[in-house]
Amino acid sequence: MSGEADTLAPWLVRARTALLRQRGHAWLLQGASGLGQYELGLSLAAAWLCERRDAGQPEQGACGQCPSCHAIAVRTHADLCVLMPEVAMHELGWPLDEKAQAEIEDKKRKPSREIRVEAMRDAVGFAQRTSARGRGKVVLVYPAERMNAISANALLKTLEEPAGDMRFVLASESAWQLLPTIRSRCLAYTLPWPEADEARDWLIAQGMAPADAPAMLRAAGGRPEMALRLSRGGPSPKAWALLPRAVARGEVAALAELSPPAAIDVLLKLCHDLLAVRSGAATRFFEAQDLPPAPSYRILGRWSRSLMQSARTAEHPFNAGLMLEALVSDAQSALNSAARRP
Repeated sequence: MSGEADTLAPWLVRARTALLRQRGHAWLLQGASGLGQYELGLSLAAAWLCERRDAGQPEQGACGQCPSCHAIAVRTHADLCVLMPEVAMHELGWPLDEKAQAEIEDKKRKPSREIRVEAMRDAVGFAQRTSARGRGKVVLVYPAERMNAISANALLKTLEEPAGDMRFVLASESAWQLLPTIRSRCLAYTLPWPEADEARDWLIAQGMAPADAPAMLRAAGGRPEMALRLSRGGPSPKAWALLPRAVARGEVAALAELSPPAAIDVLLKLCHDLLAVRSGAATRFFEAQDLPPAPSYRILGRWSRSLMQSARTAEHPFNAGLMLEALVSDAQSALNSAARRP
């Protein structure tokens, strides 16, 4: 087994094996968030660029040990161009170019949450240059839906007619937001949902306590990559179980450690499960016994619309603390409404 495959989830290893057997120059990895689109995309890029990969075994992953694999690990590979919002690049350890880094450090602007047109133009120039290591070149775009119309159109011609041995991987958690012209030029691959037992075993292998894995997997809606992120920066399993009734009591502290977008995501999950209870369906994110009584459809619908409206400005709140207080106040009002009629 390659060193790279040692850290890749088993369902992604199977997906990578299938994809490496295919021919093409542009792939669209799509599916629900938290299934591993980025990890799979990077693994594909590493395999294509690996210097020890056997050409007679096209499904073989990267060795994880050659100079090319090391260059990817330290984020310095000359033949790999990563296109991400600057916020995502920071979170995932990819360096910004000197100009962008200087602008942010000098507080001339904040890190972008979209894939900037300037970065896309640099990627187009990258695609036209000769491979530095002789194994071709790869452009990885994640999350691809963060391209606006201008940056997507800048990519379009290069995506359609790439120069030389050039491959593209677009990894998306909302592929429907991409331009139809972008989608039509890619081979689409929908990531599989892992079985619960397989996902639980993988989470434990990543260091999660066996008792915590089922709860974190439920909190993530069955998405293991998201469950892993939640375990490292979200509520503990015990706090997650107590959260619905704490919010119903108006306790802002229940969400205090979360950013406004993350808090809205949690409240939308709570709203979803209450709608499920009201409909007689099974819950997805919380245990049914941990939920407060479900309000009426009308109230839940109104609360859901309010949360979606708040999500539009959550990444740039005027005051994060005040926004959290308002979110909890709205939740408390909805959850304690006297209107319980269907």
